Amino acid sequence: MAELTERAQYLLKVLTERYIREGQPVGSRVLARHAGLKLSPATIRNVIADLEELGLVSSPHTSSGRVPTVQGYRLFVDTLLSVQPLEHSVVDSLKQNLDAGAGSDTKSLVNNASTLLSDVTRLAGIVTVPRARHLSLRRVEFLPLSEKKVLAVLVISDKEVRNTILKTERNYSAGELQQFSNFLNEQFAGKDLDDVRAMLVAELRETRESLDRMMATALDMADQVLGTAEQGSDYVLAGQTNLMDFNELCNVSTLRQLFAAFNEKQQILGLLDQCAENDGVQIFIGEESGYQMLDECSLVTAPYSVDGQVVGVLGVIGPTRMAYERVIPIVDATARILSAALNLRD
Repeated sequence: MAELTERAQYLLKVLTERYIREGQPVGSRVLARHAGLKLSPATIRNVIADLEELGLVSSPHTSSGRVPTVQGYRLFVDTLLSVQPLEHSVVDSLKQNLDAGAGSDTKSLVNNASTLLSDVTRLAGIVTVPRARHLSLRRVEFLPLSEKKVLAVLVISDKEVRNTILKTERNYSAGELQQFSNFLNEQFAGKDLDDVRAMLVAELRETRESLDRMMATALDMADQVLGTAEQGSDYVLAGQTNLMDFNELCNVSTLRQLFAAFNEKQQILGLLDQCAENDGVQIFIGEESGYQMLDECSLVTAPYSVDGQVVGVLGVIGPTRMAYERVIPIVDATARILSAALNLRD
């Protein structure tokens, strides 16, 4: 910004807004006509050349027009974009549509939020399934199975029971497994599940050498079963076919990578988990996500919460030339509305 004159900033803003709207490279003559400044095309060409030298715009192929780069979009979003709050009528419409047919079912609310984001923005709407909150370990039991396998029974909070089959290095007797269970229940029963996992990881890392074999095996088994219990992360995605309406994403290779990532989910979930660690709206533009399949896309997200605790993230995925001015407040409002709806049902 320090290297840009006000005129250069303004022309970058106009160029970016026009490219977002039209999807075509913007030439100096078009800018001269629409910028509202009494500048010749030659003067504007000089300013655009400066923007290109700074890496804020580029010229695709042999076109004389320019398009914003990832850095140009970032400058536009961070400093040149004026996001206005949504009108009350729009917020009311979002509330009505989110609640429509949802009843008291959390899953229905999440599905509705994803579909709503997609319908309103004409992009892909994504919402992570709410994370379980305030879970405590009541009891763990290990039962012997055949062929070096153990059934782990995890009793969580007051009524949830999760069963997991663990593969072990050898067969264990019922007596040995009872010892493991007794040891773990004495150490961890009644503690928050996240705290238990953190304690297990720390203890295994720091004191493995000083533990006797029985305790080490018990901790290893507990770590396995808790890790399996946490593998419930998921998201609901709607409107991914909307992305096929944008020329820059209609490359077969790009779409194949993107839809494969949607199906496999792990990379997308990893990115969304990062978003859950921060407050407010977050925006990843192109390569900023760190995932190649999103190099031509932007992700706008906001966390949603219950009782002040973040339980998930929602947002939209679209091309880098998405209408940020419109998308950002929609994502922010939808997160707040979903939080309010979940709190009413909690």
